[in-house]
Amino acid sequence: MISTVSQFYLLIILSFTSLLFTVSAQEKTARIAIVIDDIGYRYSDKNVLTLPGSITYSVLPHTPYGKMLATKANANQKEVLLHIPMEAENGKKLGPGALTSSMNKVEIHASLSQSLAEVPFAIGINNHMGSHLTQLAEPMYWTMGFLKQHGLLFLDSKTSPYSKASIIAQKLGVPVQGRHVFLDNQLTDNYINQQFQLLIKQAQNHHFAIAIAHPHPETIKALIRLIPTLAQNNIELVSLSALYSVEDDYQAQIASSE
Repeated sequence: MISTVSQFYLLIILSFTSLLFTVSAQEKTARIAIVIDDIGYRYSDKNVLTLPGSITYSVLPHTPYGKMLATKANANQKEVLLHIPMEAENGKKLGPGALTSSMNKVEIHASLSQSLAEVPFAIGINNHMGSHLTQLAEPMYWTMGFLKQHGLLFLDSKTSPYSKASIIAQKLGVPVQGRHVFLDNQLTDNYINQQFQLLIKQAQNHHFAIAIAHPHPETIKALIRLIPTLAQNNIELVSLSALYSVEDDYQAQIASSE
């Protein structure tokens, strides 16, 4: 039997160990991934390649400059996604490589195959628009099935709060995360600064965060200024796939339950 004195010292040791663990967790560097999507229609989109650090680039399939810019990003050892157009609730024109609710499984897989053939080094996809299609179970099962077959990941752009994409990806064993912050829905310094601070707060509170931005001149200028401030906040800019770990999935579950 452990004596009362021994129990007391054991309690002290356990409390001290717990304190050290808590301090260590608090001091752990948070991580952020920034995905620039909507790349491919404008020659000026090349300017996003000047952004510092481990930016992830997502290119629209079958666009005038998408393949060229994806190839340059890959040559610079940056991760590349396919930014797959998906049907929106507002019926907006989607462009080439789009997935719609009128397509069957064969058609969805064929379209995704053609897009992947153009950028074979893509590590996964995220949805361009998709507020309607991501709510539909069957097309999402077909889409995630394709990703599973090809060892690709999925980033849910979360264009709908009712998206079923992440849940279905998890069911099929497809690596998945969701966007936390859109950085540039408004192209003003004040707005982008505000969203960037929101991104930092998300990372500090939950150890990681994912932002999506676009190849606007205003965004590029702001990010060149803001990205170096991450280190001052003990935050590391990482490629998107670095956040697809068991630990981060656990943190994401905690964040979503709060």
